[in-house]
Amino acid sequence: MASRAESGQIRRKVLLTGAAGTIGGKLRDYLAERYDLVMVDVVSTDRAGRSLDQVTIADLTPRDRDGYRHLFRGIDTVVHLAFVGNSDPSVRDDSDHRFTNEFLNVQMAYNVYQTALEEGVRRVVMASSNHAADYFETLILDGDHDFVDPADRALSDNYYGWAKESYEHLGFVFATGQQARVHGTGQARALEVVQLRIGGPRENDLEMCPLGDLRQMRRALAVYLSDRDLQQLVTKSIETQEIADAHGVPFQVFYGISANTHAFWSIVNARRVIGYAPEDNSEEKFVELIQRHIAAANAATN
Repeated sequence: MASRAESGQIRRKVLLTGAAGTIGGKLRDYLAERYDLVMVDVVSTDRAGRSLDQVTIADLTPRDRDGYRHLFRGIDTVVHLAFVGNSDPSVRDDSDHRFTNEFLNVQMAYNVYQTALEEGVRRVVMASSNHAADYFETLILDGDHDFVDPADRALSDNYYGWAKESYEHLGFVFATGQQARVHGTGQARALEVVQLRIGGPRENDLEMCPLGDLRQMRRALAVYLSDRDLQQLVTKSIETQEIADAHGVPFQVFYGISANTHAFWSIVNARRVIGYAPEDNSEEKFVELIQRHIAAANAATN
């Protein structure tokens, strides 16, 4: 496979799924400068309606993987961001619909893992979510829990978070190499897998909090992820050569947040394993808005 994308060396070939989405928009140009990038989505326009001529239209949910297998050939790393959204407000409270929708996302995750395995892909970097363990968030904000480490048991109280948990557990199965077998050979192979529990990759979360609501302020500060820290996290998840855990399984779960003073998710393992060194801190970046929130909270109690 291709070596690290450095001057004078062969560029990695990377497949980016969900390339037209919000996170894809933060990564497309950056990854295209660094790698030979193949972009895939079910639409060829971004969220603003702009045409994306280099995006290949492909649906990765069908169980018949031969319809999109060619996209994985020669790929070094798959960055999987694609998901089937549950955006119809008329069925948002329909439990069967929401479960079926997320089950389809789990099926797609399996398709990505299995096709990557069969086509000789080295690594899959998959967008999980902080919601994989969001059960603990309310406890933390209530003062009944302190911190979440990626090694802790993931628990969610909703189908979206459950699906992200499932991505992670399924990825571990593929990383052990015990069940997943290469198409047509019957031989097992370990697939390298990185799960990124994306936090809040937005610049306006704190601004959107009701002024003086310090609980929501804390949450927004804790989960913030800047664009350049996201790009660094993804790049290092692609390029770091050795990601095996203490038992030799090439599998890692990293939280996707900046170096936030108010963080309640640990990024110690991302710092240690891939050398993640986030450059931004929400407390420093949004200091003026923080002061406004505190002033409003104080005024409300006087």
